[in-house]
Amino acid sequence: MVVGKEKGHAEGALGGAPGRVAVVGGGIAGLASAYFLARGGARVTVLEASDAFGGLGGTFPYRDVHLERFYHCILPTDQELLALLDALGLTEELYWHGTSFAVHTGGRLYPMNHPRDVLGFRALSLLDRLRLGVTGLFARLSPPRGLDDITCEAWLGRLSGKRAFSLLWRPLLEAKFGDHYREVPALWFWTRFNRDKGAGGEVKGYVRGGYRRITETLVAALKRGGHVLRLQAPVKALDLDEGGRPRLRVAQGDWETFDRLVFTAPLPYLRGIAGDGRLAGVLAGLGEDVDMVGVLNAVFMLRRSLSPHYWIAATEAGSPFQGVVETTNLIDRGDIADAHLVYALRYLHRSDAWFAAADELVLDASFTGLQRLFPELEAGDVLARHVFRTPFVEPIYTLGYLSRRPPNELVPGRIYLATTTQVYPGVTSWNASVGLAGRVVAGLLGGARA
Repeated sequence: MVVGKEKGHAEGALGGAPGRVAVVGGGIAGLASAYFLARGGARVTVLEASDAFGGLGGTFPYRDVHLERFYHCILPTDQELLALLDALGLTEELYWHGTSFAVHTGGRLYPMNHPRDVLGFRALSLLDRLRLGVTGLFARLSPPRGLDDITCEAWLGRLSGKRAFSLLWRPLLEAKFGDHYREVPALWFWTRFNRDKGAGGEVKGYVRGGYRRITETLVAALKRGGHVLRLQAPVKALDLDEGGRPRLRVAQGDWETFDRLVFTAPLPYLRGIAGDGRLAGVLAGLGEDVDMVGVLNAVFMLRRSLSPHYWIAATEAGSPFQGVVETTNLIDRGDIADAHLVYALRYLHRSDAWFAAADELVLDASFTGLQRLFPELEAGDVLARHVFRTPFVEPIYTLGYLSRRPPNELVPGRIYLATTTQVYPGVTSWNASVGLAGRVVAGLLGGARA
């Protein structure tokens, strides 16, 4: 597949062809933006600071395969990502499996996938269980109008009751946002719930070869089209030249000017590289009230399965992790070298001391936590283990976030944003990033040809 080989475009004129476009960041938002730009006739340069493309879809080697540092899956409702896979010729490589979710509380594991499971959730009274079931039904049937202006705590507490909120919803919200859970709008929950349950049952998909296969296919298509993709190319400075065009400097290199630029790296980096040049006024106040949460992952390759569930919420106080994801319940064993792949994950702010804890400390604590949930687990069951962490995963949403969401177009006709801070109310995912990239590039190409 060759993209972006159109000839004869005029370069640099605002209102003309897209010309030379820099894409800062080589994660899925950056690669998808580059792909869409190339199809639109731009000549693209992708600049990635690390030594590999893929961002949060990055991998590590294990035996003769590459495993993902952070767990991923595809849902039937992920229409933007599915459309991209189809364009890349990967649809036939996609497979689907039914999966399940469970909650560990009070020393017991409770499946939570069907109405009968809710009725069997004996950690709550019968009345609370009925209210919990009504909450799920209401979330599926009610419109999202006004939910950006009411907190999850208020909305879910009113629907499910204080006991159910304290036992179930609060730990799940704390698992994602920590002490900031009280500020998160109900729209976040509504969108997430309907993405996960929108197909009428829990079904998840995966591409053979993993998300690395998607990344490699995008990179190969861009290279065949003659576009430039650079690794270990951290952008150290970004500004506008006298004509208003974006210019940047990579590491110790010289300034390079482009016709347009799409910034897809975490938003906090943008303020750091813009300095006090011509962009300073444009960036004043941009995203200053938006903070982000990171994630700490202890990854275990095991000889045996822990449970039949894909995702287990660990809601009890003192747990070193908030969730256990056993991707073997989705991914074919051949894709993971016949091991059982388990992620013990914890979302937390980069300033949290645990985020910077020594790897062995995190691994030992996580393994002990797994043994508390699964007493039959033994040290001899561990084939390999690793720790991965990243500081910027998802914004910490607050009431009225929709009105403060960063714009797609930062400098009209010149600099565009496609970051995770903009996907709300969509759920932070590869699907949301691909959809955002498509909208941003459509705006860029439309402006270029207006």
